[in-house]
Amino acid sequence: MAKRIGLVVKEDLSARKKAAELEARLKAKGVGSVRKKASPQGRRDPRRPKERAPGDLTCVFALGGDGTFLSAVRWIENQEIPVLGVKFGQVGFLAEASEESLFRMADAIIRDGFETKRRMALSVRVIREGREIRRETVLNDIVINKGAIARLAHIRTDIDDHYVTDYRADGLIVSTPTGSTAYSLAAGGPVVHPGVQGIIITPICPFTLTNRPLIIPDSSRILIRLAKKSSDIMLSFDGQSGMKIDERDRILASKSRRPVYMIQTPGQKYFDILKTKLRWSGGAVQP
Repeated sequence: MAKRIGLVVKEDLSARKKAAELEARLKAKGVGSVRKKASPQGRRDPRRPKERAPGDLTCVFALGGDGTFLSAVRWIENQEIPVLGVKFGQVGFLAEASEESLFRMADAIIRDGFETKRRMALSVRVIREGREIRRETVLNDIVINKGAIARLAHIRTDIDDHYVTDYRADGLIVSTPTGSTAYSLAAGGPVVHPGVQGIIITPICPFTLTNRPLIIPDSSRILIRLAKKSSDIMLSFDGQSGMKIDERDRILASKSRRPVYMIQTPGQKYFDILKTKLRWSGGAVQP
């Protein structure tokens, strides 16, 4: 079967130009391509059906940053299609390949000379009055956030059918280890290596200082509910889309049965990306 590669491209001049060069290069090698513009964060209308990547794609290149990578993951939607993030601009945790290495990686993929790593995703369901009104798969996180003028959110949290606590906070983040370096980190959560089998729950500006980030097994099932008369509360999925929620809603989050497959960049190490992104000082330790 002839290869076909998907391209998800950031609305950026340099990314678009490089995508056009890549399409021409692939065509010259007899490889087809499908291009999609990365979705602006938070702009997708949930009433419109999702676009879904063709199932025959060999892989998907996400040309942009971490947001573009997450847009590509949503496009794939639980299909076992590997993704390569190619960064344009600032260093990202997901878009780890460089613009300069793009053509080299493309040639390797055409020759089937690549490896993948599995990243855990979360399956999220929103139940309202006994009926499922939303189902999403996220690679990074879900975020419950109050509006600018809303009071503290009261967020009841159960784990494995056992009541844990009511968070009084500006919001709550439930993230995968991959997402631990995203919004959760900014909210004071821990950096968790992607190989750790866990889920991170991080309150945003909690009213009680003893409400600290919590790491639980990835086998856990999380149930989140809001207090009565809650208003101006949003639930977002990977920062890509969102919806208003209230006390009628039950948010259920658990490990997805399908991981996300990320194409590995040869020689790229997780801790090197971490050091660069977080601007950690220090060089190699000499023996």
